Amino acid sequence: MNYRMITYIMGQILKVVGLCMLLPVVVGVCYHEHHILLSFLIPFAITMVIAFAFTIKKPKDNTVYSMEGFVSVAASWIAMSAIGALPFVISGEIPNYFDALFETVSGFTTTGATVLGNVEAMSRTCLFWRAFTHWLGGMGVLMFVLAIMSSNDSRTMHMMRAECAGPNVGRLVSKSSFSARILYCIYIALTLLEMAFLMFGGVPLYDAVIHACSSAGTGGFSMWNDSIAHYNSVYVEMVVAVFIILFGVNFNLYYYLLIKKFSLAYKNEEVRVYFGTILLATGVITISVLKIYGSVPEALRRAFFMVASTITSAGFSTTDTGQWPVFAQTLLLLLMFIGSCAGSTGGGMKVARIMIIVKTGIRELKYIVSPRAVAAVKMDGKPVEKDVVRGATNYFILFMLLMAISVLILSHDRFSIEENLSAVITCMNNIGFGVGRFSPSGNLGGLDSLSKVVLCFDMLLGRLEIYPLILLFAAKRNS
Repeated sequence: MNYRMITYIMGQILKVVGLCMLLPVVVGVCYHEHHILLSFLIPFAITMVIAFAFTIKKPKDNTVYSMEGFVSVAASWIAMSAIGALPFVISGEIPNYFDALFETVSGFTTTGATVLGNVEAMSRTCLFWRAFTHWLGGMGVLMFVLAIMSSNDSRTMHMMRAECAGPNVGRLVSKSSFSARILYCIYIALTLLEMAFLMFGGVPLYDAVIHACSSAGTGGFSMWNDSIAHYNSVYVEMVVAVFIILFGVNFNLYYYLLIKKFSLAYKNEEVRVYFGTILLATGVITISVLKIYGSVPEALRRAFFMVASTITSAGFSTTDTGQWPVFAQTLLLLLMFIGSCAGSTGGGMKVARIMIIVKTGIRELKYIVSPRAVAAVKMDGKPVEKDVVRGATNYFILFMLLMAISVLILSHDRFSIEENLSAVITCMNNIGFGVGRFSPSGNLGGLDSLSKVVLCFDMLLGRLEIYPLILLFAAKRNS
């Protein structure tokens, strides 16, 4: 294990996080919230001191294999979450550190779950940092570091594998650093485009920045207690819904569209299933909630937004789904598991992984009926490698096992089994809302410190897709 290289990578990531803490300082100056500035300058100084201590000398041995890549990513996410919570505590806006840590982990992992009952009471500076953590975590801080690194070696692929969501990671071009730059340029362009569309609809600049950052990371933090419903605007809702759906698409497809390789984009089976699931779920839920809203356009409006928000793990809301029929709520719960596309900023199991698992099950049924038949699991018309199939199945098993353990730990709290289960599901799938007291109209503030720490762990498990965190603890045990 190359520990020196691990700390070096962590230092590079912490430099980016530290510099990003200066952005809220600019916001604080613009809005004359001078009392809040030290709350960010102190953590900035602490972060930069640690970062420079880790990177003062580049290791002679810069070898990074899978273990080092996964461990460095997991350790970095824990470190930046722990440091990113400090501004909330120092400012006194979230005085309890466990609450502040939960909010920060929820931000960086783009979960959007909150322990706050009144976000409107927060300063504009802290609200900006809260939403900006979504933007940073959406594409990943490590991806940003790789984008500015000049390295072309294979070690960057091991790190990209640790942070990029989905059953497989591939490069767009021969160099991983170039791939990261392309992805980040697309990410920034889509964020700015959404910001422009929101402002065109009359949304103030500050509001547009907050919601564009949250949408880009498919996180869901808003500056209003009633989320997007605050604007009561079909235009704003549709802009947000369309963009979170776009951020839920594999970013590789945007690159193919840019270089005019339309056939590669069209052949992507995962994206077709992704959009098909959105359309089907929207239609079914529209029928289910029609009696509540009284008209097809209104029911369609509410259903489409909540389906988009759920399947992409954005967590925005325009209505209290707790008032919906149980059938509609159950369907949303299933969408939480499915999630968005691999290689996107969305959460969940990922459509590609679900497709592989389903196709594997169908293949096994065919084998039972006809043992001599040879049937391969295919995606986009091509056979899927056995390692990828096995990885998808193993991931599902680990996911369900860890979810069961988390629910068991949360059962010591005073909430019902349905609420505990929904809290774990929403955190592991990086959604942001559950059922009962944890529905879009509620929050997770009533949980005790142990439950919040467990859910923080679950959010990191969901965002990093389990293996980096497991390998981090395995590395400590074997060291």
